Amino acid sequence: MDAQASGLGFVRQPPGSRRFLLLACEVLYRELSWLCARSPHRVDPVWLSQGLHDLGSERMAAELQRRIDAVEPGQYDAILLGFALCNNGTLGLHCDHAPLVMPRAHDCITLFLGSRQRYQALFGENPGTYYLTTGWMERDDSRAAADSVQDQMGLGMSYAEMVEKYGEDNAKFLAETMGGMTVHYNRLLYIRQEFETDLGFQHEAELAAAERGWEFASVAGDLSLLRRLVDGDWAADFVVAPPGQTFAASYDDEVLCVRCRKGGMME
Repeated sequence: MDAQASGLGFVRQPPGSRRFLLLACEVLYRELSWLCARSPHRVDPVWLSQGLHDLGSERMAAELQRRIDAVEPGQYDAILLGFALCNNGTLGLHCDHAPLVMPRAHDCITLFLGSRQRYQALFGENPGTYYLTTGWMERDDSRAAADSVQDQMGLGMSYAEMVEKYGEDNAKFLAETMGGMTVHYNRLLYIRQEFETDLGFQHEAELAAAERGWEFASVAGDLSLLRRLVDGDWAADFVVAPPGQTFAASYDDEVLCVRCRKGGMME
């Protein structure tokens, strides 16, 4: 009879090990899955669609808060957020019984590159850079998000659908505006990670750059920031909101800060 069948109930709990809930955007799926498997702690991941960003900051925050509110007290030592500021979609989040932990970052590119400083340096070299990763290539379902901001503005429609809804002149204006969203890009930068094998993502990214007439480049990613998130090493580059407090924008290099929350309001 094996250990499972015997009902002995072996549970491995290494000294100092904690239990975390990870709420994360699916664009980080491969990176965080790889890191969670190596964490000294038990990390339970819950993946949220990238399309959540396209619902707007208020609705994104409301969905994240709903997931946090569903967690039972005492179930986890901390709730980790695999997100960034994300157009203010993570502001105001709070938990009454466990700390919330999130990297100090404006968007997920920082999470793929390892630091705000490196992202800023790369941006300074070429502001017209479009970034791609495995997650953005295989899990970008923003157009599939029901009632998204794009849908409300008509950006998810075909040209014929826009003509039917808005008329020829307005449809032409919208189409030109949408095309202008990528006019300022001249380079595609693929961020490769150490766990990647030859799955063809980089080659597809190179072809996409060629189709658009953009320069192509590839850089090594850095998962140290995400590794520290799931390993519980939050001494720097993270904001921790204890129970009763919430995230707020700091409007400086720190990106995020913590505010007291009483009676449903921030002080």
